[in-house]
Amino acid sequence: MLKRCANFLGLALMIGALAACNGFANNREAANAALEEQGLLLASDRETIWDLFGNTDDPSVTVEVNRYLWRASLEILDFMPLEVADPFTGILVFGYATPPGGNRAYRATVYVSDPALEARSLRVALHGRGGSAVSRETARQVEDAILTRARQLRVADGNL
Repeated sequence: MLKRCANFLGLALMIGALAACNGFANNREAANAALEEQGLLLASDRETIWDLFGNTDDPSVTVEVNRYLWRASLEILDFMPLEVADPFTGILVFGYATPPGGNRAYRATVYVSDPALEARSLRVALHGRGGSAVSRETARQVEDAILTRARQLRVADGNL
């Protein structure tokens, strides 16, 4: 037991001596550089806390989701519970629900991939309970309903 304590004390003294003579400085600098690259540590060009509030973001980075398709998707599928909505990736995930007048429950995932109001900007995936297959025609009908509503919203907005 005494030997074990002596070994531990010796190891602690060696680590302390290395730290005191800056033996870990290279590792610390490498770690700080890696954290700066990942955005987890402030870069050295920021000097005060107020520099965090400056608008230094790249102005060319924008959200690339068509707002009419986004809103129309929410309106057309409003009978389904919304589980995930991420406007930065354009993904809407809806939980299981039975459409009005239907007898089968579906789950929907909507992907708005482009800022243009076009059919190629919208993809809808439908899944039945238990992973049962849903025909592509049914998904296409939902896509058409969303596109039609998006066009109506755009006309009502007056931004033709």
